[in-house]
Parts: sequence; C-alpha cells; structure tokens
Amino acid sequence: MRLGLRSRILLFFVAIAAGAIGALGLGLWGAYRRESSPEILDVLLQVAAVGSVGIFMVVAGIWLLFDRHVARPIEAMASTMRARAHAQVEQGIDSHGARYLGDLAAAASVTTAALSETRNALAETVARETARLSSDNQKLEQLLADVAPAVLLCTGRHHLAFYNTSAQEMLATAETPVCLGRSLFDYLSDGALRSAYQRLVDMNTPDAVLEFVCTASRRRRLAGRMRLTGGTPHDAGAYVLTLRDVTEELAACARRDVLLSDVFSTIRPAIEMLKERADRLDVASGAATGALLAHDIMGLDLAVQALESRFENCQSDGWPMAWMDASELAHQVQRELSASGIAVEIDTDLLTARCNMPDIVSLFAHLARQIAQDRAVREFVFSVRELQAEGIVNLEWCGTAISDNLLQQWLHKPADDQSPTADAILRAHRTTMLSASFTEGRASLMMRLQHVKKLQPVPARLSRSVTYDFELLSLPRYDRIAEARLDDLAYVVFDTETTGLLPEQGDEIVQIAAVRIVNGKRVEGETFETLVNPGRRIPAASSAVHRITDAMVEDAPGVAEVVRRFHRFCDGAVLVAHNAPFDMEFLYRRENELRISFTNPILDTVLLSAVVFGRQHAHTLDALCQRLGVSLTEAVRHTAMGDAVATADAFLRLQAIIAGRGLERLGDLLAEVYRHRKLVPERPREVTRAMKLGLAPHSTQLPFNATRHARGA
Repeated sequence: MRLGLRSRILLFFVAIAAGAIGALGLGLWGAYRRESSPEILDVLLQVAAVGSVGIFMVVAGIWLLFDRHVARPIEAMASTMRARAHAQVEQGIDSHGARYLGDLAAAASVTTAALSETRNALAETVARETARLSSDNQKLEQLLADVAPAVLLCTGRHHLAFYNTSAQEMLATAETPVCLGRSLFDYLSDGALRSAYQRLVDMNTPDAVLEFVCTASRRRRLAGRMRLTGGTPHDAGAYVLTLRDVTEELAACARRDVLLSDVFSTIRPAIEMLKERADRLDVASGAATGALLAHDIMGLDLAVQALESRFENCQSDGWPMAWMDASELAHQVQRELSASGIAVEIDTDLLTARCNMPDIVSLFAHLARQIAQDRAVREFVFSVRELQAEGIVNLEWCGTAISDNLLQQWLHKPADDQSPTADAILRAHRTTMLSASFTEGRASLMMRLQHVKKLQPVPARLSRSVTYDFELLSLPRYDRIAEARLDDLAYVVFDTETTGLLPEQGDEIVQIAAVRIVNGKRVEGETFETLVNPGRRIPAASSAVHRITDAMVEDAPGVAEVVRRFHRFCDGAVLVAHNAPFDMEFLYRRENELRISFTNPILDTVLLSAVVFGRQHAHTLDALCQRLGVSLTEAVRHTAMGDAVATADAFLRLQAIIAGRGLERLGDLLAEVYRHRKLVPERPREVTRAMKLGLAPHSTQLPFNATRHARGA
C-alpha cells in the first residue's frame, strides 16, 4: 500500500516526536541511575511526562503548519499540473496558496503553460499536416484515377491491392467486377504475367522493368509493364502493373497492312501491263516513242519498288512488340493447345524474341488445329532455335508436309475470334511461314523471328518516383521579388570546376552541376550536371584538384552549349553559389555571344555565413559545412555535384537560422547581406553586377515578374 505525501510527512514528524521523547527518557534514565532514590524518581517521572507532552505539542504544531503551507499546496499543485497535462484543463496554479514554496509554484506554472502551448502547437501542426496529407492524397487519387493506362498494385500472391478507374473499365465484366483482394488472374491470362513476374524475382535487380503482351477477358490484347515495389516484410514480392489496351491498335495496323498490300498488289499488275503495251508500241509506232514510254514505266516501277521496300521496313511499326522469353512462348502454345486435346513437346534455346506473343501463340495454335483436323495429328514438337542471329520457330509433327496452297488458305483465316488474319500477323513480324518435310517421315511449319538475343537479366533502369508538392498550388503571388518570402522562392544551387582561377585571362569551365530547391526542400530528381569541353588544355595542377582530365572532356559539349542549357535550367529561380562572383564570371562572359542574360537574383553562401556567424569566422565551404553538420567527404569534394549538394544543404540550414532571426523576405536578407559584401573578392564586372548579386540595398527593387520568380516551380 502506497502512502500519500501528507501521510509520509506525518510519519516523519511522528518519528521526530518519538525520537525526541526517547532522547528525553534516556537522559532522565541516566540521571536516575546516578542518584537513585524514590524522591528523584517521582520528580523525573513528572519531568518526563511534562516534557513528552510538550515535545508532542510542539511537533504536532509544526506538523500542522507544514501540512497546511507545504504538503497541501504541493498536492494541490500536483493535481493542477496533472489536470493541465492530461485533461487539458486551463486552470492556473494557486500561487497564493503555494506562497511558502518559494519559486516552485512560479516554475511549475511556467512549465505547465509551456507544456500547454507546446501541446497546442503540436496539435495544430498535426492537424495542419494531416489536412495537407489528406489533400495530397485526394489530389494523387484524382491524378491516378485519370491516368489513361490501367494501374494496378498486386501482392506477391497476385491479389489486387490497388487499381484506378482505367483498370476498372478495362478489366471489369458483368460477371466479374474488379474488387480488391481478388486474384489478378480472374481478369487476365496468367502465362505472360507469371513469366514476367518470375523473371523479375529471379533477377533481384532494383527498378528493373519487364514489358509483355497479355490477353484480358473478352479476348482483349493488353500491352503491360511490370516492376517490383519491394513490398513489405510480410509480402516482399508486391509489384506495380500498368496495362494499355492495344486491341484496336492491332486491328488498325492489320487493316493498314492489308490495305497497303492490296494497293501494291494492284499497282504491280498494272505496271506489268504497261510494260507489255510499251513493247507493242515500240514495234507498232517506232523505237523512239516506245523507248520514251518504257523509260517512264521503268521509273514508275522503281518508285513502286522503293515504296514496297519502305513498307516492308516499317511494317511492324505501331504493332505492340516486347521482348519475350522463348520458353514462355512455347509454354503458352502448349497451354493453348492442351485445351483442344493436342499434346505439344517443347524444345527451345535460352532466347528472348521481340514479338507480339499472344499473336504468335494464336498463329501456331491456329495452324496446329488445322493440321490436327486435316491430318489427324495429335502430337507436335514446338521449338525455338537461334540460327545466324535469327530465331527459327518450328512446329513439327509426324506425317506429310502441308502444300503451299493449303497453307495459304489457312493463313488467310483469322488466327482466332479477336486476332487478325494469320498472314497479317506474319507481315507484322516481317516474316513468312514455310512448309518443309524430312526424309524420316516428319514435316514442319517454320517461321523466322528477326529480333532475338540470348536470355539475360534485364538491366536496371533509372529509379522511378513521383515528384510532387501540392503546396505550390497555394503559394502567394508577389508584385515585387523583394517582398517574396524566402520559402516561396525557387533556388538553383550550382558549382563549377574550371581550368584555373582567372576567367578574365581565358580560364574556362570543365564541369558544372546544379540542384533545385523548391518550397524549402531540395528536389532529388531535378539536377543539372555535365562535363564541359573548355576548348583548351586543362593544366595538371587543376586536374590534381578536381580530377578532370583532357581525355574526360574530349567528347563533352562546348562551353557555349552548356551555358545556354544552364540558362534554361535556372530560368525563374534565385541562383545560389559559394563565392558566387567567381562562378558567375564564367557565365557572364558568354552572354553577348549567346544573346542571353542572367538576370536572376543571386545569393552567396559566403555572405550568408557572415550574416549568421559573423565575420570573425572562416567562411570556406569546408568550414561552413563543418559548422552546420553538412556532410562533405573527400570523395565528392571538388566535384561540381558534390560541392553543389553540400552548398544546397548548407544554404537550407542557413536559411532556417536566418528565418529565426526574423529575416523572412528576400529584400530584408539582401539588405543584411550588403553589410558583409567586402568578404567577397571583387572582380572586374562585379560593380555592374552588384544588383544581380544582391549586394546593393536597392537590389530589393529588382523588377522581376512574381509569377516567374516566386512561383516555386
């Protein structure tokens, strides 16, 4: 059982009284031992009784005062603090009742008030961030809902965890609506999907993407892209799937090819007929007239041949092709024919082929069924082999070969209800189907695929992400750039590496890199980085610093081209650099040549460091990063991107400190920066560029359009 504060204090005073009475009794006992007589004993007992009562009354009185002015106020103060802490009661602490507690009551009052303010501020922050996240979530939902391709997120067990409106419209049927948690294979054929998924899992390569073509309900043809997302500890195989309906595209491509083929097949006999008439005219009316007509016809013939060649070369354009595993192609044919009771043995090389797999599967399934019906064959061997950089797809059986006429009849039929004709599929792949026979009583149908390569892991692609900041939609507009809040501006933080330190004597840029800061955050994917061919030799002393050699920049773009591209990159932003006049001089000297002008406001982190830390400190980039806790390792030091990233991170921390000092607007900051301008070495053009560098007080009047420079975009 736990005792309260007042009970413990009471026991404390009881112990004091008991100790005092015990000490009194012990002293009287000692006196009695020295003078032991009945008269002395009576006196000592009377003294003990009176002393004990006196001690008890004094201690009790002191306890009552202590209880009233110390214990009770402490308990009351504790109750009030608990009420303010847990029940959000705004009742203040009774400072009069706790007047004997010294500064404790005032300190407790300040503490609870600070706690209440912090709690309220935290609640406001949480509410604001929750509202922002909710708003961002709604906007993302709207964006994803309106994305034309179907977007699906699936678990490693191929169950739906997310889908957008396009996916619902593309996959849903009256019998099978799209529902979360249902199997993806309720809506899509599983062959190509399982193959692509297994390859991604086996590769174990982050951000690798596989493309494929699959079939949906109602025999729709879909072109898909699949990428693993990393999943969760409970489901590491989750993946994102995007699908595009290409059924109509396939039909349109087939109709186009048929139309153009018919055009050429109509023109060719007409040309031959004209040739015959020219020959007869040559005999009837003279060689000169016939030769002239023959020359015109020959020109027309050559033009038609050129058009036919161009048509053959671009015949597969527009058809959805993807790199497919040859083994998966064979298994798809096997699964398609097994439903018809036809057995297929598979024999393939480790290849991938660029083709429209559903159409190739439909083509060979169609031909196998025709052979089974015509020749009563129920067993086939399907193989894909590499021969002289081409893929040979072969359907083989025991029996006699198919005649060319019969094969052409089959090829003029649709491969299935939703596919184009078989010969249209062949034309789309720029190939033909051949019938062959073997001496051992076997026959085959054979076609070539022009684009094949050895099966190997798909290389990882660029990291994929979604970049957004919906707060930009609510940024204010400013009539004057000087009035813009620092967080409302977009910044380009850049750095250059050069052949030397004297731009006025011909030194040039050999590397430039930049990062963007928008809405107070560095945007990871928005960067500018390139080597630059300076048009002159790079001194060995300079290469020793930035490790860039002549060989490295030999094929790099020239200075003028890079400066033009950088000018476009930093349009509408405030430029930030460490020792900005040095870097800007290399840009300014190209303005007349390129007919451009760097009119951006410019901030120098050297001067910002002086504003924050004072002039007495060192303001090198290394010293600044060390003071601000910004990482700048030797591996990236004196590389343009490494220094630019470090400068950007340092600038963000300087900006936070500057805002804490009440300098929240660009004009106020530029006025403060002007006081420290002497820290930056002057250069020949610096006087005329003072306004641009943000070093003059009147630079706060720069006539920038607010929608360009304060939009944060």
